[in-house]
Amino acid sequence: MSYLQAIVIALVQGFTELFPVSSLGHSVLVPAWIGGSWETLVEQSATHHSSSSFYLAFIVALHVATALALLWFFRADWIRIIAGFLRSARRSISQRAFSVEDSDERLAWLIILATIPVGLAGVTLEHTFRTLLAKPVAAGAFLFVNGLILLWGERARRQVIARSRRRERTARRHAPIAGGSPELDPPGRERVASAHRGSRSVDELEEAYESDERISQLPAKDALYVGLFQITALLAGISRSGVTMVGGLWRGLDHEDAARFAFLLATPVILAAGVLKLPSLFGSAGEHIHGQAAVGFVITGVAAYISVRFLVRYFRTKTLTPFAIYCLFVGGASVIRFGLF
Repeated sequence: MSYLQAIVIALVQGFTELFPVSSLGHSVLVPAWIGGSWETLVEQSATHHSSSSFYLAFIVALHVATALALLWFFRADWIRIIAGFLRSARRSISQRAFSVEDSDERLAWLIILATIPVGLAGVTLEHTFRTLLAKPVAAGAFLFVNGLILLWGERARRQVIARSRRRERTARRHAPIAGGSPELDPPGRERVASAHRGSRSVDELEEAYESDERISQLPAKDALYVGLFQITALLAGISRSGVTMVGGLWRGLDHEDAARFAFLLATPVILAAGVLKLPSLFGSAGEHIHGQAAVGFVITGVAAYISVRFLVRYFRTKTLTPFAIYCLFVGGASVIRFGLF
């Protein structure tokens, strides 16, 4: 692997892992489209012996960089969530009964519940999916399907909004005339000001806290449904963040909350997958790419941080539709290119 290849793949990984367009699909399609010596990378991605694949060892390093970028961006949030988990776990043990008292505690358990399905599926199915389906034609086809899934998610969101408006109209017709409802106290700025560390303003941290409160109201079964959506991301071409967002939209979250939940869910999955396979980078597969891996690690980490910062703001007002169009176009073109020629 040359340093040019390492830089290009690192940039692709850093941006496409969090954008809803599938990093795994692009790690197959980008070298295939460039052709020449790059096609060796495509062959490496489908090897039956992951311990001997230098390309997979390189991708593992990039996954760890992406996870660390997510952890750093959401560090204040993870401190709250982990603290919530520890409080709930200690109280549950002492009382000998499951106990959840606030939104941070509930969100922690929802993340655990939603992560279990993809964790089990990744251990049992990742090798099969990678060796059988990490091919340019398959990656293009699944990228096209990913575009359809994103469009379906937008349709599901519109249906949720329509049902909510109908319920509101019905409630207004039957509600007694009153002098108004008391306003709920917003989370105090002092609750989040102490967590501010420069990368996000106090306002952004307060918005994150409010978003977490809304996400924590998801029923446990809905969080499990969202987690099940992640399993499809084992297929090259299906985006983890994309399908997880679609699951959130389907279960009633808005775009901002669905994106945030998707990024929080992605962090432990990506980190665990990378750490478990990191030894391959220091084995025979990574013998001659340590320099390339180090350069790629830094580039991917920076690109992933820029991506998540952009996307968190983007989904406050925007939708998945542009990404769906991109996936349909690139996926369709790839199927034609590698399936017919």
